[in-house]
Amino acid sequence: MAKILNIGSLNLDYVYAVPHFVTAGETLLASRRDVFAGGKGLNQTVAAARAGADVYHSGAVGADGDMLLDLLRDAGADVSAVSRVDVPTGHAVIQVTPQGENAILILGGANRSVSADAVEGALGKVAAGDILLLQNEINGLDAILRRAAEKGLRILFNPAPMEAAVKELPLHLLDTLIVNEGEGKALAGDMDALRAAYPRQKILLTRGSRGATLWTGSELLFQPAFPVKALDTTAAGDCFLGYYAAALSEGQPYARALRLASAASALAVQRRGAAPSIPIRREVEAFLARTRES
Repeated sequence: MAKILNIGSLNLDYVYAVPHFVTAGETLLASRRDVFAGGKGLNQTVAAARAGADVYHSGAVGADGDMLLDLLRDAGADVSAVSRVDVPTGHAVIQVTPQGENAILILGGANRSVSADAVEGALGKVAAGDILLLQNEINGLDAILRRAAEKGLRILFNPAPMEAAVKELPLHLLDTLIVNEGEGKALAGDMDALRAAYPRQKILLTRGSRGATLWTGSELLFQPAFPVKALDTTAAGDCFLGYYAAALSEGQPYARALRLASAASALAVQRRGAAPSIPIRREVEAFLARTRES
């Protein structure tokens, strides 16, 4: 089984339940606030670890990051490559509506203080053919992509949060580009446009309740979403990607990887919070078994 290294963000999530997203000039009363461990990097690592993968996390936290490291360890991830820095841990302020939609404001904090030495140490834990997960919430992505490609890693990159600078990264080094519809449109357009813009990459386009489409380089696969009632979609995409990466690390066929990831995401959206909503593997397998029987 291949190893997974995730060089990614570690956040404290402050989640507010609101009747609708705040608009310009509006003061809105929230009905509750919860504090969760989060960050796209942490969520994806937790998902991969709970799926049963051999996963390492690298990143940075401040003095207030113990909760995040404890959660990663409890999930089964190796955190020996996480650095302590003299900067507050990154955090997010998340609005969640009664329909389960979310709007997120992020402060990078320690996530923007990942050193080149720390990255080099983390890359020493994996070898050619292993998987690197990356998102756009840490610094130094250009150098990380180039070093990972030199080592022969399979790079899965999710450019979220999307910004113009992503287009300047060496995306031709990726194994797989993972985007939602908004991110895909900002980069190039729909699936056809993405395939034309990145002809040598696999492309995974996620569309929430409308499923996911994967271009493998030789075939186009579609995985419909499982019909469930969403309570909180905060970590749905991260859960999907972590489980997808875990399935690839096991050598699973792409279609099986997509189905497993979709099932995990369907369970996650029925729970509150980011990392706490991510299911363990046996829950996902049981969900799939029930789906086959129905």
